[in-house]
Amino acid sequence: MTQPQDSAPPSFKRRMAAFLYEGVLLFGVVVVTALIYSPLTNQRHALKGMQGLQAAAFVVVGLYFVWFWSHGGQTLAMKTWHLRLVDRRRLPVGPWRAVSRYLLAYLWFLPALVSVHLMGMGGNGPVVTVALLTGVAAYLLLARLHPNRQFLHDVICGTQLVTQRPMSKTVLKPGVAGVQRAGAEGGDPS
Repeated sequence: MTQPQDSAPPSFKRRMAAFLYEGVLLFGVVVVTALIYSPLTNQRHALKGMQGLQAAAFVVVGLYFVWFWSHGGQTLAMKTWHLRLVDRRRLPVGPWRAVSRYLLAYLWFLPALVSVHLMGMGGNGPVVTVALLTGVAAYLLLARLHPNRQFLHDVICGTQLVTQRPMSKTVLKPGVAGVQRAGAEGGDPS
């Protein structure tokens, strides 16, 4: 049994709330990745082997997103905020489309980092911060200007976020109405 989907795209606030919640969850995923990576590579200092750790985190985070997007269309944060990733025809997303969406999602900040690097200011923390904030703001503005408020990586990949309403929990109980919502009379339905 499928859950109902709304035809209107989810609000910008809900997508950003899910984005922030996803960041909190991914913090734990990256920490666990580092805890596994460090002893395996005998990394004793944070800067020693940093590129290897970054590559491992990139792969693990990619596996996290690709798995959840291609197996149900929802990460934990997306479930919490009732969002689902589907293609343009509102069908589930396959693994290759999920991989392309993950890689293209780096459009959020990669152009800003490349431009800072090309200007030779990569070591200047405040310049990098301003460039990242400007790039993310421009990316958000592009989404606001799109007719369906979709992000550029979703437009390119042919994916979209839709609102996924939770299924209502009903149980059959003898009564006048025949069907009552679980817990409608304060009792536990099980």
